[in-house]
Amino acid sequence: MSGKLRLAEGEAARTACARALLRVGVDEATGEVLSRAVLAERVGWCADLVAGMAAALISEHWNSGAVEVLAAGVDAGGRRLPSHAWMALRRLGWTATTPAGVRVNDRIVRMALEQAGRALRSVK
Repeated sequence: MSGKLRLAEGEAARTACARALLRVGVDEATGEVLSRAVLAERVGWCADLVAGMAAALISEHWNSGAVEVLAAGVDAGGRRLPSHAWMALRRLGWTATTPAGVRVNDRIVRMALEQAGRALRSVK
């Protein structure tokens, strides 16, 4: 069962955002409580990393052929692409890469894929 709201013809889904105040962070390796300044620096670094990964993926697929493939809504085997952009890009074999020497967990990669996928889908 899907938790997605079914849309009527002519309706479009929108994603809403909410502001949040980050008050505390903890270094997983040491258990050390991070200051607000360090926490803000790390969040900014992560946001920049995701944006850079997404930009690289967008520039790689910013052509009419790739956009048409994504807009067609089916993979090479004829299966319908998932509605989540990150899953659709994975199904197509499009990957986001990290800068040399940087390792990230899959959640960061999925964020970059989602951001790039939404931008590429919006082209069509």
